[in-house]
Amino acid sequence: MALIALAADKGSPGVTTAAVALSAVWPRRVLLAETDPAGGDLVYRSAAAHGGPLNPNTGMLSIAATARRGLVPDQLWDHVQPLSGGLEVLVGLGIAEQAAGLTGLWPTLGHAFSTLADSPNAPADVIADCGRISGDTPAVELFPHAALVLLISRTEPEAIARVRDRAAALATKLHGGARGAASLGTPLIGVVLVADPGDAPKIAGQVNDMLVHAQTGARVIGTIADDPTGADQLAGRKRGRLDKSLLIRSARKVAADIYQQYGAAWAHQAQMNGQPG
Repeated sequence: MALIALAADKGSPGVTTAAVALSAVWPRRVLLAETDPAGGDLVYRSAAAHGGPLNPNTGMLSIAATARRGLVPDQLWDHVQPLSGGLEVLVGLGIAEQAAGLTGLWPTLGHAFSTLADSPNAPADVIADCGRISGDTPAVELFPHAALVLLISRTEPEAIARVRDRAAALATKLHGGARGAASLGTPLIGVVLVADPGDAPKIAGQVNDMLVHAQTGARVIGTIADDPTGADQLAGRKRGRLDKSLLIRSARKVAADIYQQYGAAWAHQAQMNGQPG
């Protein structure tokens, strides 16, 4: 079990939608953490389990005071709210200015997120929605604690070029230099493409070849369907069989592929730490 951090370079590629979709179909217990320093979206787009709105003051904002006194992983649950569908969420900041309250605490949060998997009481994976990363955004301080960093990208040429360059920059920052294969560095760096389902396999192969050729240290992990209707259903803006949507079906495949490739290693690491996998 592990911390999986999702992020994007620029634009609006759908990081939050991807994070919620993957969390909804994750094969183990999971905590979705909105860690975008620019502010979260779920408080505006999702209802709480009781049918009313989420409390914007319970989540990343409330955890700041706790973290300054030290943070035991199980304390994360004190700041979690369930969504109407049952997904457990650490609600993000309301506005970017509130990020000042987390200054210096990002490594503490990263450690708590990554070691929640080792909790003897309520172990869980953490999927962190880090939003857009550029410049000196503090969310990258979570990455050294992650088992997997997923860069979300659309498939326009400029988006693919940006994700290639961002992956290479992250490899340098996190691994001390570009790598020829993602397996050589920890955290692993992966790319998830938001693509038209009909074109997804071909585009994924082309982008993966480009990432390998450029020695970025990243590879394509999978594709999530560019499905506006499914995204609206996921956000509660439309009714319909969400489980039959292209978005959820593709997210389920990505989640299953990730767990098939890395789950055994994560479980082994948990056992090495003396905890259940």
